[in-house]
Amino acid sequence: MKVVRAWHFSYSFDTIEGMAETTYSIGEGPATRVSLSLPEGTAEAIRARVGKREFSAFIAEAVERELRGQVLDEYLAGYESRKGPVSEPARQRARQVFDEVFAEEAEWPAAG
Repeated sequence: MKVVRAWHFSYSFDTIEGMAETTYSIGEGPATRVSLSLPEGTAEAIRARVGKREFSAFIAEAVERELRGQVLDEYLAGYESRKGPVSEPARQRARQVFDEVFAEEAEWPAAG
């Protein structure tokens, strides 16, 4: 796996014509199986909340929210290194705007 940007990953796969490279944004692309270890109490709480069939979707959405938060944190850190500290009210407003844009665009905004 090769990191293309902080939030884009590139996957290579064989095609009839040979080797091709496809880039997927976070939340896109075919599903892939991963092994995940959680405390049993956490796993049970998730199953109780969403059911067994929606377990993977719940985990994927939670991870995507966390990644979106990290992308915004990286953006704000870069901004602060160039322009100086961001006040807490401005930071909260940035999170609100970031979430609104993300919801409207239905894709990951570029934060760098």
